[in-house]
Amino acid sequence: MPAGAREPHFVRSFERGLAVIRAFNAEHPELTLSEVARHTDLTRAAARRFLLTLFDLGYVTTDGRMFRLTPRVLELGYSYLSSFTLPEIAEPHLEQLVAQIRESSSLCVLDGDDIVYVARVPTHRIMTATITVGTRFPAHVTSVGRVLLAQLPDEDIEARLVRADLRALTARTIVSADLLRTELRRVRRQGYAIVDQELEEGLRSVAVPVRDRDGEVVAAVNIPVHASRNSVDSVRRDLLPHLLATVARIEADLGSVRRIGSETR
Repeated sequence: MPAGAREPHFVRSFERGLAVIRAFNAEHPELTLSEVARHTDLTRAAARRFLLTLFDLGYVTTDGRMFRLTPRVLELGYSYLSSFTLPEIAEPHLEQLVAQIRESSSLCVLDGDDIVYVARVPTHRIMTATITVGTRFPAHVTSVGRVLLAQLPDEDIEARLVRADLRALTARTIVSADLLRTELRRVRRQGYAIVDQELEEGLRSVAVPVRDRDGEVVAAVNIPVHASRNSVDSVRRDLLPHLLATVARIEADLGSVRRIGSETR
């Protein structure tokens, strides 16, 4: 096929219509007919037909001279964005985090009294158990579990403490309901949890909750590390800032999906 040639199925008018939409951006939120024609290499007559068609469909508004996109144009991307699940939204950010810190990271949700891994980007194996998507652990002995539990209403926390199996998994595991209650309150105040070798000897972990646009906690992200290489202070000083920044980016993407959905309804 000659250079620049298109397949027989190619619809040139559709390409030109999309070019008209793409002519508008942050630098040019409003354009005249002549400016649209210039940006898209269309004649004024063709640009006018496309703009008036977009106006009839509700994607463009005009005061008679200046044209601008309407929020309805967001519908064109919403089907794609709304098909994303939370793990799919989070995973690219987890990959970026792991590349920065060279430690594994996971996204977990609360399911009953357990946490469940729903996304994971590994780097080194640091636990005797193999961690994969779907792995479960008791929430109260994990950093992700504690940030998720800490956000629950007090009466829900009390009910969980009553039925929790507070067995010692290591010499450091909190087995007192009173101490665990105090720890959850501290986690709620500070906005993150660090668990020091309570689930497994040699494993330290820090976690931060993930909130949706309404401020509701929907998941948590953690960074587990070798205790021999990372003190509690270094986890807090060196890793927590990266974790907080990553969660902020995940929350921003979650907010974008939710916002687009509400604006197009």
